[in-house]
Amino acid sequence: MLRDKSLIPLSHQHQRALALCVRIDRASPIADGDTEAWQREIAQEFQSEIAVHFAAEEKYLFPVARRFAELTALVDDLLGEHAGLRRYFAEAAEHKLKPPALTEFARMLSTHIRKEERQLFESLQQLLNPEQLGELGTNLNEALAEAEHSCTLPSRSTRSRASKET
Repeated sequence: MLRDKSLIPLSHQHQRALALCVRIDRASPIADGDTEAWQREIAQEFQSEIAVHFAAEEKYLFPVARRFAELTALVDDLLGEHAGLRRYFAEAAEHKLKPPALTEFARMLSTHIRKEERQLFESLQQLLNPEQLGELGTNLNEALAEAEHSCTLPSRSTRSRASKET
């Protein structure tokens, strides 16, 4: 199903976060010497975009989804995943993640995003009428306006392996 325009800003942020996950996966196993650079990039992503993204979902998207009994358990799962991901982001900001934790973080974030896209967004597009989707989109756009809309460039250590070879 095509993504409704009200959810596209969240989907665009999901794409950027998935790109980070793919780069971490391709860099694995991550060398101890590259861990600091990865943690700086993860912390920067959280500060510049993901913190605002989570807040927008929790303030607007999840309450709308909770109106539907069939989505309550999914929203509970997603909120639990937000809490787990926040712990990873905090550990990255404190430079406490070891290479295996970086890989686990990327797997968890990727799984979380795919669950939102494939289950939550698809369900909401079927359950909400166009007016409700429009109102949700307006609220999300206002909430997401606080996020930085810049592309974080990878450091030399966090570039994909193909880029390192050229």
